[in-house]
Amino acid sequence: MGSYRKTEMVNLVVFMFGSYIDYRLQEIQPVLEREFGPADYISRSLDFDKYTSYYNDEMGYNLKGKLISFKRLVHPQQLSLIKKITNGVEENFRLEGKRKVNLDPGYVHHAQFVLASTKHWANRIYLWDGISAEITLMFVNGSFTPLPYTYPNYRDREYIEELMRIRELYLLKRKERL
Repeated sequence: MGSYRKTEMVNLVVFMFGSYIDYRLQEIQPVLEREFGPADYISRSLDFDKYTSYYNDEMGYNLKGKLISFKRLVHPQQLSLIKKITNGVEENFRLEGKRKVNLDPGYVHHAQFVLASTKHWANRIYLWDGISAEITLMFVNGSFTPLPYTYPNYRDREYIEELMRIRELYLLKRKERL
C-alpha cells in the first residue's frame, strides 16, 4: 500500500485565443489577474487559425493565441473552478452574442501539461461540476511530448517551446517553496 503524499502545487496557464489578440489581451488580462493574481509570463503570439476553422464563424479570422502564466501556484484540484471562472469571463466579453476570446485554462507540472475541458471524452478524467481534465503533454526525455489525442496546436514546436519556458519558471517557483 502506498502512503499519502502532499499534493504538489502547479503553475496555472491560460491559453487565450481570438482575433486582434493584443487588443483583447489588454481587455482581459486585468480581469484574469483580479481572479488569479499577476501574470509572470505571456508568450509571443501563436498562430491558431492554421489548425482549425471551427471558431471562425463565431470569432472571426486570423485567430492568434497567447499562453499566460500566473505567478501564484495553485492546487490542481482548483482546475474545475478555474475553468468555470474563465467561462464566465468569456461570457462577459461576448459581443452581439459571439465570443471574442476563448480561454482555455490548464496547468504546468514538472511532469505534464494538463488542460480543462467541458467536453468529456475517453481520454479525459471527470473532475467536478461538468469539467474534465486531460493530460495534453507529458514531459519525457527533456521535453514536453504530445500524446495520440493531443490537439494539433499543442503538437507544434512553437507551443511546446513556450510551455517549456513556463515549465522553467514553474521549477524555480517550486524550488522556492521546498
